[in-house]
Parts: sequence; structure tokens; C-alpha cells
Amino acid sequence: MNRFLPQDASLQLLQKIQQMGLPMTYEYDRHRVILLDEQGNDQLYFRLPITLPPLQKTNEFKAQQVNYVMLLIQAGSCAMGYFENGVNLDHKVYRSYMVRKKQGKSQIKYLKTKGKSRAGSRVRLGETAEFFENINGRLQEYFREHEIHRIALSCSKTLFPFLFDSKTPTPFDKRDERIFRIPRHVHTPIYEVMMDTDRFLQRGELIYDPMHQELVDKLMPVHHPLDDIEDYFPDDEEDFSEDEEEDEGFYPGEW
Repeated sequence: MNRFLPQDASLQLLQKIQQMGLPMTYEYDRHRVILLDEQGNDQLYFRLPITLPPLQKTNEFKAQQVNYVMLLIQAGSCAMGYFENGVNLDHKVYRSYMVRKKQGKSQIKYLKTKGKSRAGSRVRLGETAEFFENINGRLQEYFREHEIHRIALSCSKTLFPFLFDSKTPTPFDKRDERIFRIPRHVHTPIYEVMMDTDRFLQRGELIYDPMHQELVDKLMPVHHPLDDIEDYFPDDEEDFSEDEEEDEGFYPGEW
């Protein structure tokens, strides 16, 4: 089962876990707490809101401001922004002519199967290079002007090399520990999609088997009943391009 909580309820739940002295472990890369049973087996997962800072090595919580960058990339589309404690202070959307109209396939994937072709291909490859240079240029501004604590990222494995091998360098390494792979499929990146994804990340998420419902009921704050996923993130039907369908198989935040 998946249930979502606002930030204040998430913080209360985290404090309740600590007060009860329940055995737990914290995964920094997934920003989640795992509750364990007496045998050390996983009982439930609790993804913390992105606006809550990471737990200390002692699993203690220390309140502090969280600055983060969100970066959503698909073939020919990018939405990105800078946030402080959940407030979007800057955003940018980039578009690029990277998809072959007849095949519905990005030029990058076409080259893997067919090799280089005509002038149209060279145009698309040129725009692809400029696309990632623009992205990295804006990222450099964010990292130069602000202290970045987290990098919320959704990018397919096909596009990863183009991001990190761009002529304009990415201001962080692909193995940077601050990278948080967004555990959700992201539709074609536009501003509204980015803000919807941010609302998702600002909520805590409980993932558990119904057999542990009694434990969940004990942990929940009295004035914050569990919210079902459908209440906040309806499954709107949408057609996806071939690139998006393949990207969906690469689920970077898989639980």
C-alpha cells in the first residue's frame, strides 16, 4: 500500500518512530527510513519529504533549510528549477528538435540502429548538443549562486551520457551522493509537470504490506489520517512517445 502525508505529519511520524525506539535504518540515496522487525526484516518504507534534511548518522533529525535543484529530462524536453524549502525561486523549460517525425524516435536512438544519415540528422544532433549545453549552463548558475543540498533527477539512461559529456560541464558528478532519483514516472517535462512532481516530493510516502496496518495505525499522528494516493495524484491517461515508453522501464527510484 502507498499512502502520502504532508510535511508536518511526516515529521511527527518520524519523531514517533524515534520516541518508540523502533529498529530502523536510513537510506540517504533514497531519502527513506526502513522499519525493521526483530529479525531485521523490512516492515515498511517511509520516504521522507524532500524538504526534510537527511538524518544524521545516529538517525537523529536536525532541522535546517533544504535547497534543491529539480531536473527532468526526456528526448527534446527539459524542465528544471531551483527550490528553497519547497519554494520555487527559478525555473526554465528547454525544447529541442531531437525526434524523427516519421519514426517517432529520438535521433540518439536512431543512430544506434541506423548510423548517421542526412542533413536533417546533423541538424538534430546539433540541436541535441545545444540542448544539453543550455541545461548545464543553467545548472552551473544554480550551483554557483546557491548551496545545493539535493539534486532531484529524472533522466533516462539513454540521455545520461549526453548530459555528463556535454561541452558545457555538468556542475556535479554522475555519482554525486546528492542525486535523488525521482521514484515516479514523469510525463513530458513542462513547468506544470515539474511543479506536480515537486508536490509529490514534498509529501512523505509510506509503503507497506496490509499485514502491517496495525503498526502504521500506532505510528500515525492523531490529527493526520492517511491520505490515499488517488486523492492527490490521479492516474491521468496519456499517450507516450516511444522514448517515454522505454524510459518508463528505467525506473530510477525503484523500491
